Amino acid sequence: MPPRRGPAVWRRWAVLALLARVSPVVRLLVATGLAFNVGFYLVLPFLAVHLTGDLGLSGAFVGLVLGLRMYSQQGLFFLGGALADRFGTRPVALAGIGVRVVGFGGLAVAQGAAVVLVGVVLTGVAAALFTPAIEAELARQTIRDEQTSGVARTDVFALWSVCSELGALAGPALGALLIALGATFPVVCAVAAAVFVLILLAHWRLLPGQPPGSRGVALAAGWRDVLANRRFLAFAVAFSGYLTVYNQLYLALPLELGRRGVDPSAVGWLFTLAGALVVAGQLPVTRWSQRSLGTLGSLVAGFVALAVAAVVTAVGVSAVPERVLLVAAALVVLLTVGQMLVLPAGREAVLLLSGEAHLGTYLGALASIGAIGVLVCSMLVGQIFATTDAAVPWLVIAAFPAAGVVGFLMLGPALRGLDSIDEARSTT
Repeated sequence: MPPRRGPAVWRRWAVLALLARVSPVVRLLVATGLAFNVGFYLVLPFLAVHLTGDLGLSGAFVGLVLGLRMYSQQGLFFLGGALADRFGTRPVALAGIGVRVVGFGGLAVAQGAAVVLVGVVLTGVAAALFTPAIEAELARQTIRDEQTSGVARTDVFALWSVCSELGALAGPALGALLIALGATFPVVCAVAAAVFVLILLAHWRLLPGQPPGSRGVALAAGWRDVLANRRFLAFAVAFSGYLTVYNQLYLALPLELGRRGVDPSAVGWLFTLAGALVVAGQLPVTRWSQRSLGTLGSLVAGFVALAVAAVVTAVGVSAVPERVLLVAAALVVLLTVGQMLVLPAGREAVLLLSGEAHLGTYLGALASIGAIGVLVCSMLVGQIFATTDAAVPWLVIAAFPAAGVVGFLMLGPALRGLDSIDEARSTT
């Protein structure tokens, strides 16, 4: 029987209380997610404005650049996850961190399109190496923690989201502060590269040399398992709507604010708002949704929130363009609510659909399939922003999570079956 959680209400959501209950390996992995995001979000919210404003690149090219960044990251997750299954977390994660340092260094010195492309692709490849390695190890550890300490797997996934968002909260705020103090974009990139140098040194020393996991698995074995799992593939296609719409915070939102004449530092503060919402709300939202909605209900409700966010923005920028910051804040709030509902439920669904085997490859495949939608949507949105009415790009964006809702409802019997499996597992 799981240990008693304690009567105090605050224990139901307190991050520190949950951190105290998980294993040391989980605490290290969670801290890793926080540190990654501090360095990454120093740069990303300001990239689109730098490319269009400082370098004079077109909106369509910026859409292509950001789509390639996401595709080189998410699109190669399947490879990074399989490498982590085969060789273990440590070597793959350290290699990825080193590549990220080189990528940010390239962006710091880039003066033309070619170097920008190289730097952006390198930052994506870096994440394709270290992110699935860390996430797969975290998923394996949640299975052990649930058995030994009674900490629910969705709670650990929510804790990962909270700590990652703490990094996403600090990164844009630090970037906005640097810009407000007069730092140029190359200086911001150099600071981010320095952060990842520190991360590399820390993980070289602290990351276990032989982390628990499924080392020694042939690369092809995991891929064969994924490709034969039709339920998972259908789920991954539907889930791709989340990545597609959420990544428009890095493209569509900065472009919308830029053409309205809003100061670029506002993007950083909007990311700070998103991070604060996740830090405050992720754990209680996850526990409520799993208790009241289950996996399928959480996914559907989250994707509805994502679609509504884009539709509200389409209406707002057309009806009250002078209130674009208020519209942008509403967008961020609705997207963040959708994210809080979707992410823990999505990771739990992957664990159950995979049978808890080849986790790096399954999580990598989920991200890689989503990257295709991100690339298509980013190119469309970048082109539409340059040529079409304000509302149209946001309606195009809304179509992707709306399609995901339809996909989840079509998968309803399978996903309801997962809720039954999860309920049975939690009572044993």
